[in-house]
Amino acid sequence: MTGRVAAVNLGVVTEARWAGDASGRSGIDKRPVDGPVSVRTDGVAGDFIGERAHHGGPDQAVYAYAQEDAEWWAAELGRDVRPGGFGENLTTWAVDVTGAVIGERWAVGSTLLQVTKPRTPCTTFAGFWGVPDLIRRFTVGARPGAYLRVLRAGVVGAGDPVEVVDRPAHGVTVGEVFRAMSLEPELLPRLLTVGELPAPTMDKVRRRLKVPG
Repeated sequence: MTGRVAAVNLGVVTEARWAGDASGRSGIDKRPVDGPVSVRTDGVAGDFIGERAHHGGPDQAVYAYAQEDAEWWAAELGRDVRPGGFGENLTTWAVDVTGAVIGERWAVGSTLLQVTKPRTPCTTFAGFWGVPDLIRRFTVGARPGAYLRVLRAGVVGAGDPVEVVDRPAHGVTVGEVFRAMSLEPELLPRLLTVGELPAPTMDKVRRRLKVPG
């Protein structure tokens, strides 16, 4: 499967009462940029991350969201949703982000990225959008977008192809992990087979299933 990058987005500093950072600052407001951007193992160069306790780091270095899912939300909410409106670094086109298999690898620009986990909605996200019940709606909508590890640093720009170059045989998808961790706990045993999940996520799965680590 080959899609493309519709936009590369970087966060600007937003100061607001709803911001999750203790300083009242957030990087959720991301804006499209012109030209290629460096992508490193610790994130996208020039991106601002406010609440580092819950955002950023090697397992969440890049956040991708599908333009098709953004268009679904635009219709659902009756409002425009611009690239970067979900706080994503990469807005993709013709990439099944929700259906991406945990651990699959994407060749994007000169980088190699690996799908790690879905995004979990937070109060900062709801405050940024001004939709008080967004966490519930985002959970039910089950279009979470995907966090990515950077296996090979490089540069990415709008228009670059997104090619899936490897896909693990376990078949557990971003959407399945999201549903298992939220509204469908009966799916949790499936996640025990997914070695590519970040350790904190796997620890949560084991605790919920009462399985020794």
